[in-house]
Amino acid sequence: MIFTDAGIVLFRQNFRESDRVLALYTRDHGRIHLRVPGVNRAKGKLKALSEPFACAEYRVYQRSSNTLGTITGGKINHIFPSIRQNLKRQLMALHCCELIMRMTPLRQPNQAKYSLLLQALTELDLADPTPAFAPAFTLRLMAAAGFGLDHPVLQITQEFWSRMHENAFSSLEFSEPGDLLSLGKCQEVCRRFLNQYLNYPLQTLKPVGLPVETLAELENAPAVEKPASAHISR
Repeated sequence: MIFTDAGIVLFRQNFRESDRVLALYTRDHGRIHLRVPGVNRAKGKLKALSEPFACAEYRVYQRSSNTLGTITGGKINHIFPSIRQNLKRQLMALHCCELIMRMTPLRQPNQAKYSLLLQALTELDLADPTPAFAPAFTLRLMAAAGFGLDHPVLQITQEFWSRMHENAFSSLEFSEPGDLLSLGKCQEVCRRFLNQYLNYPLQTLKPVGLPVETLAELENAPAVEKPASAHISR
């Protein structure tokens, strides 16, 4: 069987002397593992198609009796050059790819997951990630995978919860003490879920959260008094 599908490289590994094995998350076939023959040779082709988080249209030959298909050609859609030139962006991109790989069974397509990963890489190509990028991506991936929470927890406001799930990643910049506290709580939700769901820790990025001391200070900080004109009755 020969098919063509859009995909994003989640992971690559050298195989034998000159081949590579890729984990792709594809639009129509979900996560699949494919071999790229001869790509590590001096004159090997398809190298650009086998780089981490490359997005391309892949032509695949798949034998019915073999779970490992072969990439025979393709066309690059996005290479995200700005990510490759910035270590901070690279680490976040690899983190997103690892989360998709670890939370996605083989050959179970999910358009929401594919769109989420493509959105994350597109925004990382334009700007550095904010501290809210990783938890926002994790919360949205939880929802796409069927593990999302119907209502906010840990006394996170519905408005903040909605922003973490719906707004552009690049717009999630917070400076108010209440917002920073809610961000720390979102980090805690992600940490608890990943600790329970994953069999071993993530390799690409440790959970990024506010220090315990900072959270304690925010919890104990006095409320900022608002002008009478801005008072909202409960």
